[in-house]
Amino acid sequence: MGRVTVRRPVRKISATKDVRRPDALAAEEPLEIRVGGKALAVTMRTPGNDVELAHGFLLSEGVLASREDVAVARYCDGVDDQGRNTYNVLDLALAEGVAPPETGVERNFYTTSSCGVCGKAALDAVKLKSRFSPEKSEFAVSTDVLAKLPDTLRAHQKVFSSTGGLHAAALFDGDGNLAVVREDVGRHNAVDKVLGWALQEGRIPATDTGLLVSGRASFELVQKAAMAGIGLLAAVSAPSSLAAELAEENGMTLIGFLRGDSMNLYSGEQRVLGLG
Repeated sequence: MGRVTVRRPVRKISATKDVRRPDALAAEEPLEIRVGGKALAVTMRTPGNDVELAHGFLLSEGVLASREDVAVARYCDGVDDQGRNTYNVLDLALAEGVAPPETGVERNFYTTSSCGVCGKAALDAVKLKSRFSPEKSEFAVSTDVLAKLPDTLRAHQKVFSSTGGLHAAALFDGDGNLAVVREDVGRHNAVDKVLGWALQEGRIPATDTGLLVSGRASFELVQKAAMAGIGLLAAVSAPSSLAAELAEENGMTLIGFLRGDSMNLYSGEQRVLGLG
């Protein structure tokens, strides 16, 4: 498997010193996702939990609804110049009766680590309809529990602590317990890994949990949460305008700037307990 971190020489310069030393960087490598042997997308990701990433990606694309929808997932023979398997090509065979991704929706073959939907050919193709309605989620959490979540998440970010270069996503319950935490150079990849874990664990639709992300809340992250039936998304940083609009459209709770004992509530007040 690929490395999660890579050691590189660095020259550290400050007002008081100038030293050379090795530094740990978050690894970033391409992952080609194939379905039935046909290439679907390439995403730049941090190696690890690739099967979860592919499952979560296909869930958020509306292809998968349960773990039984995938017959087998296996690495293909992607090799480097020394003939070693790079583990950068993953092929999923769908179970009998599961429709493959729509061929009519064109997607640029390359997706950057910062954007999961920028490869879509048109805005109409970007907006997807979830088969799991997040509006029906009865999940609720108090402001006291929400306030503690960023510190809890940071304590679980093992690779971030050594590199400072990864996003994180987690599913949490009403008591603030984290069911799963995943890190990646791409915020959408971290969410896909979390959703893929939930799919493999038989926890989709994830109507009994909230989704926490370490950065901003973009349109794509709200959509991924909606596709999994998640009713509440909390972000440490800001949401975009389209993210707020999409959350409201789907009857979701969207929280931004979750820092310390303060937060901004953009939609779905009914899922936040302890409000005046």
